[in-house]
Amino acid sequence: MCPWQAKVCYNGRMWVRSVSQVTRYIKALIDGDPELSGFWVRGEVSNFQRATSGHCYFTLKDSESELRAVMWRSVAIQQNWLPSQGNLVDAYGSVSVYERGGAYQFYAESLAPVGEGQLWEEYQRLRERLAAEGLFSKPARPMPRWPRRIGVVTSPTGAAWHDIQRVVQARYPLAELVLAPTLVQGSEAPRQIVRAIQRISLEPDIDVLIVARGGGSLEDLWAFNDEGVARALAASRVPVVSGVGHETDYTIADLVADLRAPTPSGAAAMVTPDGAVLREQIRLGLESLHMAARRRLDEFRRGLAHAEQMLRLHHPRRAVAEQMQRVDQNMDRMGRALGHRLALRRAQVANGRARLEALSPSLVLGRGYAVVEQRATGQRLSSVAQARPADALLIHLRDGQIDAEVTDIRSITVA
Repeated sequence: MCPWQAKVCYNGRMWVRSVSQVTRYIKALIDGDPELSGFWVRGEVSNFQRATSGHCYFTLKDSESELRAVMWRSVAIQQNWLPSQGNLVDAYGSVSVYERGGAYQFYAESLAPVGEGQLWEEYQRLRERLAAEGLFSKPARPMPRWPRRIGVVTSPTGAAWHDIQRVVQARYPLAELVLAPTLVQGSEAPRQIVRAIQRISLEPDIDVLIVARGGGSLEDLWAFNDEGVARALAASRVPVVSGVGHETDYTIADLVADLRAPTPSGAAAMVTPDGAVLREQIRLGLESLHMAARRRLDEFRRGLAHAEQMLRLHHPRRAVAEQMQRVDQNMDRMGRALGHRLALRRAQVANGRARLEALSPSLVLGRGYAVVEQRATGQRLSSVAQARPADALLIHLRDGQIDAEVTDIRSITVA
């Protein structure tokens, strides 16, 4: 149902409609007009504001009228350029009604400084063609963590070069900056930028490349929307950081680069570690190293003490001392055993001696017995049968000998 056909009430003379119905009706009329659904409008920008949400609110005006305008965040982030107070712009978009405020406004889809509308369209066509080729969708190459040599393609007299030098010197003075000087604006700039990129690729040990220039209009930055520059950046043998223009500027070079920085200073910061952070990391690393060293020293000390203890336990001197003690013990046991055996032998000898002495003839003679032998033969007589009358005998007594002669022989019967 048409919003105009819905009646609210009848006041006795005619049907009454609500404010919302009237607003919706006007919105439907404007939205249905093809002349207002997509067109370019030229005006001076005033009251330009970018909200925290990212939406941009501004007014387009000329000498006679004003047109409220809005650009949504999703559109604004894709813009190569955003205006400031007083810029004369060509804006493309449509008109509709903001129902809650009951006001019509312009919904901008593109903005370009006056006179650059043709360049903007050329930029969009090149962007779409290169995107279709996949030039913008290549995986980004990783940035070096500790760059030694940083290539810079920019003007040697521009603020961008001085900003890059200042930031690198403050953050990471260990890095060497290698400048490939070039024009960054004008008809000769694209060709020179391509040659500078190719020249820096011949430099040895370049770790990363910065392509930079300060901000400006779309026409000022046009050299970085050149197809040759885009392809040279894509063919770079090292990662590329684009630091072209200010934060709101967006070029083809930004889309091709591995990283896009909002400014040349930002590009320098992106490719270098923060010196202050590094110093803190080094300080913490040294503390950690000292702690680890102390722990290792403590471990070594404990290991050395254990080794010393084991050495004392297993030292050759200890083994020799133990063997010497064992020898002493053995010698003691051998001495005791030898003494025992000697005592036993002495006892046996004494016993044998006693037995021998008990059997000694001298002892028998001492008790009044005598030993009789033939003088001539020395044969001892043990029986009277061995003697003959007139035999010469030798009688041995305890204290001497007696010569005798057998004069009589008498036999005694032994029971």
